[in-house]
Amino acid sequence: MRDFRRREAKAAEEAAAWHARLGATSVTTDAVTAFYEWRNDPLNDAAYRKVEQLWTRAKGLQGRPAIEAAIDDALSRKGRSSRRRRVWAGAAGLVMASLVGALCVGLWLDGRNRFATEVGDERILQLADGSVVRLDTASRVRVRFDGRRRLVELDEGRALFEVAHDAARPFIVRADGTEVRAIGTVFDVSRFGAGVTVSMVEGVVEISNDRGGAGPQRLAAGQQIQLKASQRRIVPIDPAVETSWTQSRLVFRAVALSEAVAEVNRYLKGPIVLGDDVPKTAPVSGVFHTGDREAFTAAASILLGLETVRLPDGGVRLQADKNLQADIAAKSG
Repeated sequence: MRDFRRREAKAAEEAAAWHARLGATSVTTDAVTAFYEWRNDPLNDAAYRKVEQLWTRAKGLQGRPAIEAAIDDALSRKGRSSRRRRVWAGAAGLVMASLVGALCVGLWLDGRNRFATEVGDERILQLADGSVVRLDTASRVRVRFDGRRRLVELDEGRALFEVAHDAARPFIVRADGTEVRAIGTVFDVSRFGAGVTVSMVEGVVEISNDRGGAGPQRLAAGQQIQLKASQRRIVPIDPAVETSWTQSRLVFRAVALSEAVAEVNRYLKGPIVLGDDVPKTAPVSGVFHTGDREAFTAAASILLGLETVRLPDGGVRLQADKNLQADIAAKSG
């Protein structure tokens, strides 16, 4: 996990450098070729997409009264127009640098000790004790540290925790009545609807729940516990698959179509809707970038004989394509 974080930080730095290089007036063919070779790595591709998103946000500051006033104050009356463009470019560059720094350092605060992400976003939090929390899309946590314990409450969504060792102060994650207690380890906690899932990457944690009457249970690396109401289910997992979202990827291995769509939709503002005539339990396998609706619907359409219909609200509906299904049936027969 630490090696991954080093590679992730390196990818973020290289992504920022590539963005600046490609924004130059003149770019050589060799540079473009090298860029696409570099971007073939999924980790690099994810880092570059985030830099592009951050740059779009930085450019969005242009035109805001406070920003414009500050730039105006920095200019003399003579040569105002051309110098304004240069000053804005410099200001945008500084904003970009600060945003990329935030991406690498990861300290994003939404209110006092409250951290959150919007749909399609991810954030990396560097906590005061040195622990690192990575928030998935549409997630919310609250952090409360004191001299006895380190407490994080997951109100919604999913987060990966890389806990700094501190034997005197256990690290506790709470989610919907479930408590995960660790000292120094790496694990993933998700809270979607009325259930909580804990996936272990490294180390050991202790799981307790205030419903069902069962005592604390230990969970080791390569295990996942699924808790819903009074039910507990422990299953073996591949940690790399379960935490693939941290690399902006979704990995499905024979997952029911309805479950895969629900996971893909978590990253979309325009969701995928399944028609009544679609085989919702049909298994789906593949690797997809988070937020890439078109790639997922295209793969599902080819595999299951479906067609995509765009909806007025920006979403899409997958529905049966009788001609495609007939062709699939004929080939399989």
